[in-house]
Amino acid sequence: MFTFSNRLSAGMMALLLTACTSPDGGNKSMTDSALDAKDQKNNTLLAPWTGPHGGLPPFDRVKVSDFKAALETGMEEKRAELKAIAENPEAPNFENTIARLEDSGRALNRVLTVYHIWSGTMSSPEFQAIEKEMASPLAAFEDEIIQNEKLFKRLEAVYQSPALKTLSPEQQRLAWKYYTEWVRAGAKLDAADKQKLSAINQKLAKAFTTFRQNLLADESTFILLENEKDLAGLPDALIKSAAAAAETHGAKGKWAITNTRSSVEPFLTYSSRADLREKVWRAYVNRGDNGDSHDNNQLIPEILQLRAERAKLLGYETHAHWRLENAMARTPEAAMALMQEVWKPAVARVREEVKDMLPLAQREEGRKVIEPWDYRYYAEKVRKQKYDLSENEVKPYFQLDSLREGMFWVAGELLGFAFAPVEGLPVAHPDVRVWEVKDKASGRFIGLWYFDPYAREGKRSGAWMNAYRSQEKFRGDVTTIVSNNSNFIKGAPGEPVLISLSDARTLFHEFGHALHGLSSNVNYPLLAGTAVPRDYVEFPSQLLEEWLLTPQVLSRFALHYKTRKPMPEALVAKIKKASKFNQGFETVEYLASALVDMKFHLKGAQKIDPDAFEKETLAELGMPKEIVMRHRPTQFAHVFASDGYSAGYYSYLWADTLSASAFEAFMEAKGPYDKTVAERLKKHVLSVGNSVDPVEGFRSFRGKAPGSAALMRKRGFPVSKN
Repeated sequence: MFTFSNRLSAGMMALLLTACTSPDGGNKSMTDSALDAKDQKNNTLLAPWTGPHGGLPPFDRVKVSDFKAALETGMEEKRAELKAIAENPEAPNFENTIARLEDSGRALNRVLTVYHIWSGTMSSPEFQAIEKEMASPLAAFEDEIIQNEKLFKRLEAVYQSPALKTLSPEQQRLAWKYYTEWVRAGAKLDAADKQKLSAINQKLAKAFTTFRQNLLADESTFILLENEKDLAGLPDALIKSAAAAAETHGAKGKWAITNTRSSVEPFLTYSSRADLREKVWRAYVNRGDNGDSHDNNQLIPEILQLRAERAKLLGYETHAHWRLENAMARTPEAAMALMQEVWKPAVARVREEVKDMLPLAQREEGRKVIEPWDYRYYAEKVRKQKYDLSENEVKPYFQLDSLREGMFWVAGELLGFAFAPVEGLPVAHPDVRVWEVKDKASGRFIGLWYFDPYAREGKRSGAWMNAYRSQEKFRGDVTTIVSNNSNFIKGAPGEPVLISLSDARTLFHEFGHALHGLSSNVNYPLLAGTAVPRDYVEFPSQLLEEWLLTPQVLSRFALHYKTRKPMPEALVAKIKKASKFNQGFETVEYLASALVDMKFHLKGAQKIDPDAFEKETLAELGMPKEIVMRHRPTQFAHVFASDGYSAGYYSYLWADTLSASAFEAFMEAKGPYDKTVAERLKKHVLSVGNSVDPVEGFRSFRGKAPGSAALMRKRGFPVSKN
């Protein structure tokens, strides 16, 4: 999952936070200069980042109590900068308008970077109080920028000027990006409608914050296992991590299954206690849906109504049509067509998978049906039966630290990157480590990679990538800072962290986002790195997953955590033979969420009861009763904790059409490490950010537009003849 470092409303977030930090304070914007005299000494969040590597986030000096003042001062300083641009007596041109916009707000951007790191990984009650208080002011400030008529008229004049055609392609793209996003965000509305829009956005900001904090509260709960009988079927590594989690929660001598995916899914896979599987499963799937103070059911219809009202105000049929206008899919109908094409064969595959499970369930527990909390458990048994393969056999070879080194090696082979650990840099939490990234051939410094791998209280669940600082050449050669964040369960001291094949894929996936950011080579930060349409940003990340099971990675880095011997060839062969196993479950679980997301947002202003809508929609789709959505509405943070993936959860499937086709390009050449194809990927996709239309960028890389055939082959589904 990709997450902007600053989570504000879709489209406009990037415009508010375009500028990245000056490399060393030498290239100062007006904000920085003003702050030198006033606030820099008193609030480290506002000051230019100092230190090595072009400056570093001051994680070691963060005080939660500083955030509110820093945000307010940062907004005030940016407000002054924008006023100067809007009231410039000179005729508007690219340099005095768009370039100045791109250079504005650097102090605010620094504050928001750290602010959202705290929101996602260090959220405390003290911080959450500030987050609630500042949600509306931040949204209002965003609208204030867009609704500045003098500023927009200058921007529009530059965009419509014949002189635009004399600029570089990247400058033209930047002007297009500013103009279209401002128009889409309401810059052309009349005064009354602008006021309505601002009120909507402030209400949404509050609702998003509450949704996110409610979910975090439910994910901070756990199921306590009281005795050794409760551990039946669990592998040693999971037992040890559960014991460590229990000790963390003050229950030493017992075992805790925390209410997050990284803890729940292994338990559901291995526990032979059906009663405990059901208990853990219900706690997990009912996050945000328990009728208590953290219930999200009332927020969802509020968010959907506000989005529908905003879309209508902006001149769009629905929120989905607004969101997809500049995406690769362009229309909800195109996204729905792809999802529906894949849905039918995926459901058919589920029927086959359940048929394989039933005899085992009947024999072991007298079951005549597979319940949702049984699916992973019996799927693992079928895998063992059909392929003589179990996750327990694989996990001893998938040690987190070793796989991390494997990712570094792949980055070196494909992109020429070299990673070296850096000690002593400030970090937000002691678990976080930092690596510097250089070009292997020239030794040129490229950027920093932060890794925050473990779950903890106050950290949201899942896995994601952030950009702490965007690459740019606009104001000096500014290098990027990126991070990967996971929620692996930390073992006891000295114990290695062993992860599943699925978790290993996720690890590579998120690193693909990081490599996208590190490869950036553009001039303007608004267009840098991963700042691309949502259904394109998942393409490089999903593509990198393919390198996990290449022989070169497995032989070097899939080493047994005790013997340090590489994974046996026989085991590798079994993994590859089973590579399309359980694709029905994985595809249906995901697609159900993506389809419900889109259908939510195609309903326009219709009032919706989330639970009823979920049941009715899944029934209409023919959802297998043995599976639930990967993200039920009340816990669907992708969609309801921000505008980020709203009407856009389909993006993973859309991007997988690109990644499947792209990997076939490697295989049609000399294989996964073909230098020529890798160079094309870097040149036309990874390095260009949003300076090139993604449709054209992909076509330049692949030589053709993608279809669904490669995707269907990848998942083992029948390829349509149409």
